[in-house]
Amino acid sequence: MGTLLYKTKLIRGKRNLITDVPGVKVGHVTLSDHNIQTGVTVILPRTDNIFQNKYVGASQVINGFGKSIGLVQLDELGTLESPIALTNTLSVGTAAQAVVKWMLKDNEDIGTTTGTINVVVGECNDGYLNDIRGCHVKEEHVFEAFQNADEHFEEGAVGAGRGMTCFGAKGGIGSASRIITIDHKDYHVGSLVLTNFGLKKDFTYHDLKSEDIEELEKGSIMMVLATDVPLDARQLKRVCRRMPIALGRLGSYMGNGSGDIAIAFSTANTIPHYADEEILNVKTLHESKIDKVFRAAIDACEEAIFSSLVHGETVTGRDGNTTLCLKEMLANQEKE
Repeated sequence: MGTLLYKTKLIRGKRNLITDVPGVKVGHVTLSDHNIQTGVTVILPRTDNIFQNKYVGASQVINGFGKSIGLVQLDELGTLESPIALTNTLSVGTAAQAVVKWMLKDNEDIGTTTGTINVVVGECNDGYLNDIRGCHVKEEHVFEAFQNADEHFEEGAVGAGRGMTCFGAKGGIGSASRIITIDHKDYHVGSLVLTNFGLKKDFTYHDLKSEDIEELEKGSIMMVLATDVPLDARQLKRVCRRMPIALGRLGSYMGNGSGDIAIAFSTANTIPHYADEEILNVKTLHESKIDKVFRAAIDACEEAIFSSLVHGETVTGRDGNTTLCLKEMLANQEKE
């Protein structure tokens, strides 16, 4: 079978995780008990109060078969003011309510002396392995994921990725990062993905046999990008628009039943909720240099998807349904 490796010509970050972007943390809670195979993953963009100290952000709906929350205001105002939560499709509302409560406890002004908060939640459908109708993700699981947030975190069949399937193998959470140099200074571009898309026969890294040639591509992928490069909201959206390249490299054609969404934020500039001055001074990358970011983001996203497969483990869930990890799938195929 050989070793499953992702080759890149670019420089990886120290951890090769989205948390190589300074200040970013990730936390999981995994629920695994027979028919229950699901969970929640949270991305904390900064360690202090992101409602009071917002980041520039943007999103891109590549194919809109999804049930995310918060993208409309994110794109309208170009600011991210909450952590990002990922979970299964029918638990989006629960996760959103939990993020709201998490933010309310440190911001007594929300909904009283100032406006409400725009929380961001993404999802994929884990119903093949998980009893999704049971709505097993509770608010306390989201709170626990916040408590678990760290610079070091697991990949594979963990958190929101527990019940996900990618290219017919066990998908889930994957992450990667790249380092680029701008004006003689190193910057980071990181990606975290929740993979639940693609057909076995289309996977480009290995020739995977598939008997059902009429099968349609379903599922979803959530792609979260973080960087400390000073980008404005329009530039971040330009980066998001290029994420289909990462999907296409691996074999996805982004079918009708697949929700493919990218969310990006930059930690370089802080946008205060309460401004003492009417005009803010912010740094922005010169447009002629943005190709470096495009290349790094695409490469990191592609490896993050690959990493979700490499770190996956075989899972048996609802009604005995089983999804093999990629390594086991390839090993079984070699025996045939």
